[in-house]
Amino acid sequence: MSYKPILIVAGEPNSIFFEILFKVIKTKKIKSPLILIASYKVLSLQMKKLNCNKNVKHLNLKKIKNYKLNNKSINLINVEYNQKKAFEKISDKSNVYIRKCFEIAIDLVKSDFSNKLINGPISKKNFLKNKFLGITEFFAKKFKKRKIAMLIFNNNLSVSPVTTHLPLKRVSKTINKKLITEKVLLIDDFYRTYIGYKPKIGITGLNPHCESISKFNEDDKIIRPTIKNLLKNKLKVSGPYAADTIFLKKNRRKFDVILGMYHDQVLTPIKTLFEYDAINITLGLPFLRVSPDHGPNEKMMGKNLSSPLSLYKAISFLEKLK
Repeated sequence: MSYKPILIVAGEPNSIFFEILFKVIKTKKIKSPLILIASYKVLSLQMKKLNCNKNVKHLNLKKIKNYKLNNKSINLINVEYNQKKAFEKISDKSNVYIRKCFEIAIDLVKSDFSNKLINGPISKKNFLKNKFLGITEFFAKKFKKRKIAMLIFNNNLSVSPVTTHLPLKRVSKTINKKLITEKVLLIDDFYRTYIGYKPKIGITGLNPHCESISKFNEDDKIIRPTIKNLLKNKLKVSGPYAADTIFLKKNRRKFDVILGMYHDQVLTPIKTLFEYDAINITLGLPFLRVSPDHGPNEKMMGKNLSSPLSLYKAISFLEKLK
């Protein structure tokens, strides 16, 4: 079996990403060729700082399809970025560099060179500049896709928020029957296509205990009727369930995926349950975009103490696919 290369955009240069990448390539056997899109200057500085002795193979972007690649060396597409120290404070300085890295990866995906992309963490505050809620929406705009979903995937239980990085005061005004339906259909299609079965999806309510003292109760007026309509299409959905009890052991066992109405409603419990044993997958794109389920973690930079588990899970998931 031939493995398509996995493109890796390192993201924010001042983060723990190179550290966890070094740990993965040092300790794990990976069959799919990895192609890193990043700054050689920063890479070499952090290799020295973190005692990584791997050779670096420089790739010419114009000849990229001619290489016979393996992972004996770090396969690098160099993007120039001038940094004097291994780690600096996260700032707007890296924005142009990160954008160039993403543009190279997107061009390679669009040219059908690869259909697998991992990106390292970025600073939403600095890089996205409030233009996008998150990287999920950033990629959706680049590929002109309106129907997308964020899935935090684990083999035992996954979660997905209907709204992503949205302020709480805007959640109730944003959720609607169409949006919930789109997310469920994307999740169902992903599981049937890539995991091999039709998922059982539990859907949470919005309000505590699915009750509201307001005249308009979103659980009764929006969520419950949406579930009823989805059941007519033979989807394995049920709910709405109270968010404070759906993650109890006896309850969560009933589902493959729990769909929540907002970010922390489902991401807080999933990270409590699995910590780094989960990956972030964007559904609805014409390729698979995956990232480790954590941010730059500026406080841990250079300490060589960060867990590589989420990145390894991301790579393992992608290399199983053609």
